[in-house]
Amino acid sequence: MINFVGAGPGATDLITVRGMELIKNADVIIYAGSLVNPALLEYAGEDTEIHDSAKMTLEEVLDVMIPAYESGKEVVRLHTGDASIYGAIREQMDELDKRGIPYATCPGVSAAFGAAASLNLEYTLPGISQTLILTRMEGKTAVPELEKIELLASHKASMAIYLSAGMLDELSKRLVAGGYEEDTPAALVYKATWPEEKKIVCSLKTLADEGRKAGITKTAIVLVGDAVKTSNYERSKLYDPTFTTEFRQAKTTE
Repeated sequence: MINFVGAGPGATDLITVRGMELIKNADVIIYAGSLVNPALLEYAGEDTEIHDSAKMTLEEVLDVMIPAYESGKEVVRLHTGDASIYGAIREQMDELDKRGIPYATCPGVSAAFGAAASLNLEYTLPGISQTLILTRMEGKTAVPELEKIELLASHKASMAIYLSAGMLDELSKRLVAGGYEEDTPAALVYKATWPEEKKIVCSLKTLADEGRKAGITKTAIVLVGDAVKTSNYERSKLYDPTFTTEFRQAKTTE
């Protein structure tokens, strides 16, 4: 069997139990060495065959996966965070489909949620934002025209922006051009949940300067929106004593 496994944001104990067990039982592991914490490989057995895909092409990855499957081995394709977000898994799965090779996916904790946990923030504050946009700014790889950063910024929702830490000046300008105010709260989290994690809370106006001061140019996620730092949100109706839910009646006050 071939299992695509989300490694989580970095901390070795933030992989799922299922993902950890799949690594323990794997005969072959192909991991994204440029992003996945190599300490996760300590869960693997002593005889596990391990490949770093950082310098491999799609074809070279398949050249490892397919023969291993055909010889009856358990294969883990280990991706950073959750494999469904910028994991390039669909192209691998399509090639396996062509050959009738079965596979399964084990989800993982994405960096957006690892960063939120590190900052103890809630993206969906009542009266502030009820939407979280996960995106990236175009660089070497384009984005669809309707997903330009300015258009997404026009919603003024909470945003978690991947793969853009090396373009903070341009990113900030375009977010402001799209509709955010310069003083909109922002955060830059480098290697969220890793031992060497760095986290900076600032504003869009100071984001690029703060990133330069910290020497952060990659392996970081940018969070933007009033939910990053505010105290002016509405109380949730879920626990409001004056609000009736499926499970309890509203309490009246004299």
